[in-house]
Amino acid sequence: MKRKKLLITAMAAVTLITGGIIYAADHIDTPAVTGQAGDITDLYVFRAQDPNNLVFVANTQGLLAPGSTAAAKFDENTVIEFNIDNNGDAIEDLVIQCKYDAASNSMQVYGPVAPSEKGTRSKLEGTVTASAVVTAYGASPTIGTGTNGVKVFAGPRDDPFFFDLTQYKKIIAGTATSFLPPGMASDTFAGTNVLSTVVEVPKTLLNASGNINVWIETKKKI
Repeated sequence: MKRKKLLITAMAAVTLITGGIIYAADHIDTPAVTGQAGDITDLYVFRAQDPNNLVFVANTQGLLAPGSTAAAKFDENTVIEFNIDNNGDAIEDLVIQCKYDAASNSMQVYGPVAPSEKGTRSKLEGTVTASAVVTAYGASPTIGTGTNGVKVFAGPRDDPFFFDLTQYKKIIAGTATSFLPPGMASDTFAGTNVLSTVVEVPKTLLNASGNINVWIETKKKI
């Protein structure tokens, strides 16, 4: 697993290391990866219940119907990579890499660690810092904890992103001028699921004292 090619990237704006929530969404916007394991739907970063930790969430394989969710799988040849810029130069200083291991049906986390390669090419860095068996659809969540305080969850979840795609198309077509108010808008993603990878990390491992930039990539083995 030395070389991988970039499939799709979703980017989030600056997020405070001290709290708040930031997210980016990209549902089936890139036809080349639609329906594949590398199709990113959302990125979320927020303060954990423990204020000393941050939570990183990567959702992939969106628009899964309930009837097809149980059969959805992570791909062992695809790495989900959280990129962290902690000095404001828009270049990753740390990465958190998540790779599915089919033999153990678990999501394995590497990092946070300084990458030896940057940009669209990567290799797995260091050793596994935490792992968790993938939670089956409808089962109670399984959370793995590593020795350095890193925690991980992987498995299907209801898509948390709310978007009225019908109204959006009307706005683009010029037949509407704004989105509908709460209570009238329709959630296009209601009743659909995603495969979610969640990593909780102590802030002390991020080498930052102020703001950080975070973006995610899915990278496929060549």
